[in-house]
Amino acid sequence: MLSDLERVDKILASRTAFSRKETKKLITQGRVRLNGRLVRSAEEKVDLAADVLQLDGKSLLLQKRLYLMMNKPAGVLSAARDPKQPTVLDLLPEGYRRTGLFPAGRLDKDTEGFMLITDDGEFAHRILSPKRHVPKTYHARIDGPVNERMVKAFADGIVLEDGSLCRPAQLLLLESGPESLCQVVLTQGMYHQVKRMFVACGRRVLWLKRTAIGALPLDEALKPGEVRKITDKEILRLLDKI
Repeated sequence: MLSDLERVDKILASRTAFSRKETKKLITQGRVRLNGRLVRSAEEKVDLAADVLQLDGKSLLLQKRLYLMMNKPAGVLSAARDPKQPTVLDLLPEGYRRTGLFPAGRLDKDTEGFMLITDDGEFAHRILSPKRHVPKTYHARIDGPVNERMVKAFADGIVLEDGSLCRPAQLLLLESGPESLCQVVLTQGMYHQVKRMFVACGRRVLWLKRTAIGALPLDEALKPGEVRKITDKEILRLLDKI
């Protein structure tokens, strides 16, 4: 198999906050190492599949495309950047930051859970395309009991206040009480959809968390705000039947 080679300065510029011009200074300052040895020239080639490139002793992620799973906390925007409010990209550790990353889809500011972050536009399109109907699973706490009428309404496809028709969805009661905990599985992504569906049934969502995208669940070991790479095996699970 042919190696995938890229210049050192190009890699540094795409995977750090430094410009292409600034990366040359890093090299002359002796801050860049390739497979343990000092890099002497910005034109040196790096094998993305086999080499280890380090800046100030920290290894950079060399894979061409990056796929991240974040447990998004409430209060953070699902956006690449915002001048006034923190975004999911602001939460990324330095080792994961690179140009071109974006959140694939979005969660409301007050919604928690599985946020997919990548720099692979084609992959994101396959996950997000309305034609694919990739299921998204949520846990929702609502301000009242769940009855059979609500379960049937979700299954039949709810008509929202503005007349929009939702595709059939699954509503499953997890915990009953004055405040009920439910699981909701959607195959579309309209604005505030889960909240609006419950409003149409006379209930208000008090807390909402996305727990899975397609067949891939959120890693329960991730605390709010934490992130990790999605493995190749998990990517296949995401793309299963899409």
